[in-house]
Order: sequence, then C-alpha cells, then structure tokens
Amino acid sequence: MKHEVTIRYLEMTSPGDYRPARAASEPLDFDRVELPLPELNRFFYVAVGRLWHWGDRLPWPREKWLAWVDRAELETWVAYCRGTPVGYFELERQPEANVEVAYFGLLPDFTGRGFGGALLNRAIERAWEDGTRRVWLHTCTLDHPAALANYLARGFRQFDETTEMREPRDPAERAWYA
Repeated sequence: MKHEVTIRYLEMTSPGDYRPARAASEPLDFDRVELPLPELNRFFYVAVGRLWHWGDRLPWPREKWLAWVDRAELETWVAYCRGTPVGYFELERQPEANVEVAYFGLLPDFTGRGFGGALLNRAIERAWEDGTRRVWLHTCTLDHPAALANYLARGFRQFDETTEMREPRDPAERAWYA
C-alpha cells in the first residue's frame, strides 16, 4: 500500500549561514575514503537507510555502485568513535559550484548521542571548501525524526517541497543483483 511522502529541499547559500552543533558526547574522527569501494558505500546505504526506507539503490549491481563512487565529483567520508564506524556522508560536487550532501546518516546503534550534529558539522565544513557557492540536500518524512530539525538548526533553509506516493521498501531487500 502506497503512502504519502513529503520531500523537502534545503540549502545554504553562504558559509555565514552555518551554525555548528555542539560537540558530540564523545570525540569523532573523520576519514575520507580515498579509494573507490562500492561495497563500503553500499554497506552504509543499507545499514543506515534500512530504517528510513532508502531503497532506490538497492537493485544496483556492483558495476553501477562502482560508477557512482569512482568519480572525482564524489567524496565519501566515514565518522569513527574509538575506531568504530558510526556514520557516513557523501558529497557530490555539481555544476555552478554547488555541493549536494547526497547521503548522510548514522548507523542505528549510534543515534541519540549527539553524533548527528557533529557528523553534519563535518559535512557542511567540507562542502564549503574549494569555492563552493551553495550547499544543498533533501530530506523526507521517512527520514529519522530528528533529521529535519538538525538540518534547520545548522542553518539550512527550505527552498522547495514536493509530495509523492511511495511504496514502502522491504528492509530485508539486500541483493546485489535485481
């Protein structure tokens, strides 16, 4: 049975819009994934997104994942707490000096600890490097209940909204090949 999903498009148009979150409950380390590894991005996509009905990429074969991650425009970053991965984000550099926070999220065991604000801080700070003119992202009513509030608290403003009907995804759907 399909249900209504509202998608909100948010942006920052100046680094001055950014309002950093407080420090996380424990220090985080951030590492950029320098070598394209589609299994890693897929792992985070599935592990982070399974509770929030992320499903568009589930049918992708490995070759399509590799084509996504093996581009100069895309950066993947992983956050660690005491050596353990807690979350990730993907930044995609786009024409006209835009940067999209394409994917962002925490592994389920690490929500509710203030890590989301710290992870978003790092994503925003990195996105504004290198002459960026605009940082943007989208979120929807299926995402974590705190996601929109976190984005707005960091200084993002809504610039568009759409509504669509979606079929819920089966969280057990995991196959590499559709």
